[in-house]
Amino acid sequence: MRFILTTLAFSSIGLVSAFGAGDGGHHGLPMAAPVVFDLGWFKITNSMIAMCAVAAVVIFFAQLATRKVALIPSGLQNFIEYIVESLQSFLAGIMGEELARKTFWFFGSVFLFILTMNWMGLIPGVGTIGWHTTDSHGHAGWLPLIRGANADLNMTLALACIFFVLWIVWSVRANGVGGFLSHIFLYHGEDKGIMKFLLLIIFFLVGILEVISIMIRPVSLTFRLFGNVYAGESLLEMMVYMGGAFGWLTALPFFFLELMVGAIQALVFTLLTAVFTALMCRHDEEEHAH
Repeated sequence: MRFILTTLAFSSIGLVSAFGAGDGGHHGLPMAAPVVFDLGWFKITNSMIAMCAVAAVVIFFAQLATRKVALIPSGLQNFIEYIVESLQSFLAGIMGEELARKTFWFFGSVFLFILTMNWMGLIPGVGTIGWHTTDSHGHAGWLPLIRGANADLNMTLALACIFFVLWIVWSVRANGVGGFLSHIFLYHGEDKGIMKFLLLIIFFLVGILEVISIMIRPVSLTFRLFGNVYAGESLLEMMVYMGGAFGWLTALPFFFLELMVGAIQALVFTLLTAVFTALMCRHDEEEHAH
């Protein structure tokens, strides 16, 4: 499914450009987020505006739900507590109760943040409300005020890099520096003699591959989330444009598909980061249990 959507997305860029280039119309969703406000050394893109809007929405509802906390929850408080408890139970099944409780502040926040950003990109007006501009070369274009934040590679890269730094901190805290390196490179079995020597060499070589795998994880997380969101938004844009007056009807089935994809991608990002953390840190919790 991810391959199909990504292929359709990049195909849609060519199709929309072909239909729109002749009349000076729409040219598809750009790969790079356009700069809306240029403050010299600091530039604000429309994806940054979307990110700030999503953060404000999440904070607002969190504050609203906890403004008058009741012993027997109801209304918005009950709904928020249900989401939090469901996420915590889900993570506890992967990471264990103790590790899930210590790291829930990140995994719970990142799931809600990504989910809200993915769904916000589907709201009518996002990507279409803006103004006409002319660049320094005299080329006219359309500058949307806001776009899907996760359709910007910078946003997904930032999320992946933040997790990578936290993963290193959590791993060193759980194992110590020596334990962290030992977990990657050393053999911990009870074999002796030549067999143990051979296994030590094999595990060291496998550890080198593991380091490469660890370094690739942020890249994989970045492009998986970006590719799916960008593909979906480009596909919706192509359907709306090619459908003419009934473009909204053409895109309607894909709109509901993207609602599902947005939720799945938020869950996948959270699940993968939780699994990576559990693989390095959960054994420490199990040793305490024994």
